[in-house]
Amino acid sequence: MTRVRFAPSPTGTLHVGNALSAVANRRFGDWMLLRIDDTDAARNVPGGEEAILDDLRWLGVDWDEGPARQSGRAERHMEAAREAGLPQRFEGGVMLWRDDGTPTFHLASVVDDLDFGITHVIRGSDHRPNEDLHAALHRALGGVPPLVIHHGLVVGDDGKKLSKRAEGATVASLRDAGYPAEAVRAYLEELDLPKHDVHLDLDRIRSLSTDVLAELSDEDLAARAGVPAEAAAVMRGAHDLVEARGLAASVLEPPTVDATASPETLARFAELRAQFPEAVDKDEAKTIVRELKAVGGSLKALRLALTGRERGPELWAVLRALPRDEALRRALT
Repeated sequence: MTRVRFAPSPTGTLHVGNALSAVANRRFGDWMLLRIDDTDAARNVPGGEEAILDDLRWLGVDWDEGPARQSGRAERHMEAAREAGLPQRFEGGVMLWRDDGTPTFHLASVVDDLDFGITHVIRGSDHRPNEDLHAALHRALGGVPPLVIHHGLVVGDDGKKLSKRAEGATVASLRDAGYPAEAVRAYLEELDLPKHDVHLDLDRIRSLSTDVLAELSDEDLAARAGVPAEAAAVMRGAHDLVEARGLAASVLEPPTVDATASPETLARFAELRAQFPEAVDKDEAKTIVRELKAVGGSLKALRLALTGRERGPELWAVLRALPRDEALRRALT
C-alpha cells in the first residue's frame, strides 16, 4: 500500500502550489495522512488550520487519518530522539530541538513519517534541500527513508514563486473569483507532477470553469449562484459564478431607470403574460416573445421596462426568470 501525507503549516488558506501537492498526494496514495506542521508557533495563524480544512473539502480532497498536529506529538518526537541517542545538532549542525526542549520541523517530520509508515513523500521542489538530511535522520532513527518525489512550483509570470497576495495564488481567491471547485481541481490534476516550475494559468482555469458551469443542470447552477432555478437560463454562458450572479442580478433586480417608451407594446405584453402561469417554461416564454414580435411590438422597449438595460440575456430567458406578477409590475409601472 502506498502511504502518503499532506503536511501544510497552519498559515491560512492554501497556496495554489500547496493545493497542487494535496491533489497529487491524494491521487497517488492509497492512504493519506493529513498532518499539520505547526512546530513553528511564530508562523501559525489563528484559524489557519480551519482555513486549510475548508479549502481541502472544497476541492474534494479527503484524507484517511488526521488532522494530526505535530505540536501534540512533541513528547513522542523527543522520545524517539533520546532512544536513538541523537545529538541536539545533527549533520552539518542542523538543530533537531530547541533549547526549550521542543522539536524542530526536521525531527518532527521524520519521526512522524516513521510512525505513520509513510512510504512516499510528494512535495514541492522547494523542499529538495531537506532530502538528504531527512534521509540520514531516518536511518539514524532506525528506519528506511521513504521514496521522495519533488514537483515543480507554481510561479508567476516573472518565474518567481507566487505571493499569496497575487491574483489567483490561493484557493480562497479562486473560490472568491467564482471558479467552481471542479474547475480548480481539474486544473491541478492537469498539472499532475510537473518536473519543472509552471506558470499559473488563470485563462485555463477560466476555460475549465466555463465548461463546468455549462454542464450543470439549471437547478445546480441556480443553487450555486443563490438564485431561483427559473433564472438559470440568463446565466448560461457565464465564465464563473461571479459573472453568473451578475447576469442574474441584471434581470432579478428591479430597474433603476425610467423606461416607459412604447406603451402599446407594454400593454400588449401584459395581456399576453397574464395568460400564462406565474412561472413560465422556455417554450411559453418564447411564445410570448414571438407573438409580441408578430404584432410589431418593440422588444427593445420591453427589455428596458423589465431590466432597465438595452442589452442582456435573451428576452425569453428574462421572462423565464421573472415571476408573472413581477414582470407585470415592471411593465405597467
